Amino acid sequence: MLVKIILSAIMAVFLSACVTNTTGKALPTADKAKSISSHVQLGMGYLRKRNLELARNHFDKALKLNPTVAGALNGRALMYQLEGEVDLAEENFLAALASEPESSQSRNNYGIFLYRQKRYGEAYEAFERVSRDLQYGARAGAMLNLGRAAQKVNRIERAEAVFKQAVALDPRLNQAFVELADIKFNQKEYAESKHYLDRFARGTKPTARSLWLGIRIEAIFDNKDKMASHVIALKNLFPYSKEYLEYQDSVKP
Repeated sequence: MLVKIILSAIMAVFLSACVTNTTGKALPTADKAKSISSHVQLGMGYLRKRNLELARNHFDKALKLNPTVAGALNGRALMYQLEGEVDLAEENFLAALASEPESSQSRNNYGIFLYRQKRYGEAYEAFERVSRDLQYGARAGAMLNLGRAAQKVNRIERAEAVFKQAVALDPRLNQAFVELADIKFNQKEYAESKHYLDRFARGTKPTARSLWLGIRIEAIFDNKDKMASHVIALKNLFPYSKEYLEYQDSVKP
């Protein structure tokens, strides 16, 4: 899975015009900016809770005050994505980026959208641009996304480099370790593969993918006890996973 698309509230957008409130009086610029920021934050909060109607209500209110505010457009794109409205989601992502081209948050979310649409080349370009933003608070997660997209476009060396950079930025980003373990296994660098898989195992619970990779690594090293332990865990925890099916296929006579 990619890094979660529902991120923290969007920063306030600086505005220059006034707006008329329900009493007919024009709001000062600062009050308008504060109102827009509040609606965006509330909309994102409701979106995280999957309350799409209330999220829509707040995004619409923000956009009524300023139809080009990037935070609300990005939020509405995420909302449409959850609703399965692919065309509307992309339309709003593009509008957000047209309004604020340097928004790494919007571009990272758009990259995730493109990845899920299997538009891997475009996703790679989006994540590559985000990864160059040294001030982006979620840069490590963007690196993880970039590495996965790089694998899809067969840029394995680039994938390995950015996965290493991702864990350098955030050592808690355990998914990067299993990605590195997988790359090293495919390169037949089995000792390095096991090293990265062990780092993954120390930081999080096993997944079907990590267990299946562990089974194959322990088979290489002829560690039958550890291999059997992984097999039992895979069978008990993920009996209907594709990885367990692959294991079963591997032991058929």
